[in-house]
Amino acid sequence: MRAAQAGELAAFNALVVRHERAVFSVCLRLLRDVPAAEDATQDTFVLAWRGVGGFRSGGVRPWLLRIATNRCYDVLRARARRPAASLDAQPFEVAPVWTSQTATTERPEAFALRGELAVHLERALAALPEDQRLVVILSDVQGCDYDEIAQITGAALGTVKSRLSRARARLRQALRDDPEAGELFERFDRLNED
Repeated sequence: MRAAQAGELAAFNALVVRHERAVFSVCLRLLRDVPAAEDATQDTFVLAWRGVGGFRSGGVRPWLLRIATNRCYDVLRARARRPAASLDAQPFEVAPVWTSQTATTERPEAFALRGELAVHLERALAALPEDQRLVVILSDVQGCDYDEIAQITGAALGTVKSRLSRARARLRQALRDDPEAGELFERFDRLNED
């Protein structure tokens, strides 16, 4: 970061390479639209380059994720002001990735069930309020600790903990209320017991 602050573009590019997946993942889950997430990711790094001199201390990842989160909220506010009518602008749903070349020793039935469960979990995650969805993404997907989440969101530590607790409870309830998801969880548990 110090080299990037000194104007070394190569050093900043190394930061981009190191953190671009995490930034894109947060943007995709918040915006649920691949092209919008790609644009927000690019905007994040442009804004970070312009503001690199303002970085004081702390982790680079939380700083970048805060910029990404703010950029996504800007996009969501703009969407709310002018709702899209095209089918291309409808919310993105993450589909499980399948490959016949998997390196895992997981049984094919368990792999397929896990993919189906992922679809239900993504739907439940998409139904959460934005503030709760963000803390789940940062904690359970990105692996950020509470302090990092507080830094990224600008919320107090207690607020982060309560949002995460409420979000996880809502996710559990949404999955319990979905009979198909319940059946899939039972089948997955039975397969893993064998």
